[in-house]
Amino acid sequence: MFRKVARLFVIKTRWEAFLIIYALALGATSRGAQYLEQFPGWGGYALFLACTGAVFLAGAKILDALRYEKAERKTAPVE
Repeated sequence: MFRKVARLFVIKTRWEAFLIIYALALGATSRGAQYLEQFPGWGGYALFLACTGAVFLAGAKILDALRYEKAERKTAPVE
């Protein structure tokens, strides 16, 4: 039963990855907008860019991991 629930939290396709990245981007821009209100000026802009930059890095890592896992499955011996 635990394995069935755990499988819900595994990203299997690029479509799922893009949905996750979109959700991360929405949260990051929301947090960045809060930073702009709290820290007007260059400090707020720097924190906003840090939030959105983190999404780019996380998205690239997610997509690379999917590509790696797909290659692993192709070369794995069949049991």
